[in-house]
Amino acid sequence: MAAMDAEGNARRVALVAGATRGAGRAIAVELARAGLYVYATGRSSRAAGRSEIGRPETIEDTGDLMAAAGGQGTPVVVDHEDPTAVAGLVGRVEAEQGRLDVLVNDIFGGDRYAQWDRPLWEHDLAGGLRMLRMGVDTHIITAHAALPLLLRGDRGLLVEMTDGTAEVNASYRERVGFFYDLVKANVSRIVLALAHELRDTSVTALGVTPGWLRSEAMLAGFGVTEETWRDALAELPGFAISESPAYVARGVAALAQDPEAARFAGQVLTARQLADRYGVTDTDGSRPDAWGYIATYGMWEQRGQDVERFR
Repeated sequence: MAAMDAEGNARRVALVAGATRGAGRAIAVELARAGLYVYATGRSSRAAGRSEIGRPETIEDTGDLMAAAGGQGTPVVVDHEDPTAVAGLVGRVEAEQGRLDVLVNDIFGGDRYAQWDRPLWEHDLAGGLRMLRMGVDTHIITAHAALPLLLRGDRGLLVEMTDGTAEVNASYRERVGFFYDLVKANVSRIVLALAHELRDTSVTALGVTPGWLRSEAMLAGFGVTEETWRDALAELPGFAISESPAYVARGVAALAQDPEAARFAGQVLTARQLADRYGVTDTDGSRPDAWGYIATYGMWEQRGQDVERFR
């Protein structure tokens, strides 16, 4: 049965693919808070156990957070490398809601296979190919399955989450490894291709990149929490430009409700660009501009100089 809002109208429906943790989880929560009915997917589950990523977060936790935000949604265990499973997911959305208005492709987790400073011929091949499966194939499989349902509506939105602006990913990104660079370049190309193919339709395809994201894994790596993240600045002052997952999520939620979102077709928007456009902030009231900072001082600037000018 299709979900209804307080006025008895059918709610807009979103699918956030890759919502177990990080930006995907936050986007699912903020879309639900904004009143959309959200299907949030992931592999890590209380019932089925952890995925190969090995983190403790589960997709059911995301469901609880959506409910705590006052939203409605359904957490679903789905492997987005499996076309049959993804087709079944889209069929379920169609059967239960009769519509799909927003697709957010945020599936990855392949950075655990990255070998940052090794050239291709020294990189573990199996791990690199696995990264491509996780970060490229999953996006293509999900878009392929979901687009027919998106196209049935009058204002669909397909958001490809990535790491880096279009300008950054147009050049080879040093020190991240051949396969990580290839994944992010591929996502930018997916945005361009889909924007072209969808140009005369009701669906808008675009990309969104957070800055330096304080994901669960990033916080754990620094030995801090979201409440104590500034303690990490003693070790790495450049971490001052980082942002919470809620920052980009608030921007995506605002974008999903913008009747003029089509103006951004084919672009890759940063969290700061969304903040400027829609007046949202991070949880502390700041508006971090990590990619602006990088454009000014370089990718590997970690001294934190002048960082407050970019917050």
